[in-house]
Amino acid sequence: MNHIGRQWRVSPKDFALAKVDTASTEGAPGDKDSIESELWSLAETMADLQNRFWAEGKRSLLVVLQAMDTGGKDGTIKHVFRGQNPQAIKVASFKEPSEEELNHDFLWRIHHKAPANGEIVIFNRSHYEDVLIVRVHSIVPETVWRPRYDAIVDFERHLVESGTTIVKFWLHISPAEQKRRLQARIDDPSKRWKFRVGDLDERKLWPEYQAAAQEMLQRTSTEHAPWFVVPADHKWYRNWVVSRVLVDTLEAMDPKFPDPPDLQHCEIPDI
Repeated sequence: MNHIGRQWRVSPKDFALAKVDTASTEGAPGDKDSIESELWSLAETMADLQNRFWAEGKRSLLVVLQAMDTGGKDGTIKHVFRGQNPQAIKVASFKEPSEEELNHDFLWRIHHKAPANGEIVIFNRSHYEDVLIVRVHSIVPETVWRPRYDAIVDFERHLVESGTTIVKFWLHISPAEQKRRLQARIDDPSKRWKFRVGDLDERKLWPEYQAAAQEMLQRTSTEHAPWFVVPADHKWYRNWVVSRVLVDTLEAMDPKFPDPPDLQHCEIPDI
């Protein structure tokens, strides 16, 4: 599946996050209005693939979403996964770890949220917080967070070898777009519940987060668990890219309905 999403896929050798145009709409088959109908078509295709995937029940799919604040993780989940079978899709959101979670290794709280056979699980933030916010805020020393890159690569390889396909998205926005979205949260009463004063402090650390993201993407984009950097200033384009990559991924997996039972001697009894 190395051909999937090639233009957005991170190639560790020569990747530079700063060179990715956050406002790009390259490859989109139309403008914003025409893409909306395309998104519905992709959602229908994904629903059919998900139905077969759930029925097959032999493999799983993990979707990781990471971004700066206001990058669009929630919006991506809302729009990309509309119309899907809710019993076969789960969302796991990783906030500040609890005391119990801090008393275990950093992957402990992640592993038991991994998808079971037949499931698609979306991580809204993930184990990558432990090489992002932990690094930027010096929550643990570098001697602790730096070895986590190798631990994450090994952890994801283990999941893949156990039957999980992993697709990871960095939703890439510009500082100017983040400012617009933060201001919209202040100005729009229906969005104010999303606003946190702490978001303004985090914004001041933009260069540090970009440096952390750059190394994270380079160190952990692998053949078995690739990163895709999605230009996300335009929400419609972001949704289209994520949908396109996921549909292509599921089509390449080619899930099958299981063989039916022997129906030759089955007779529905009268009641």
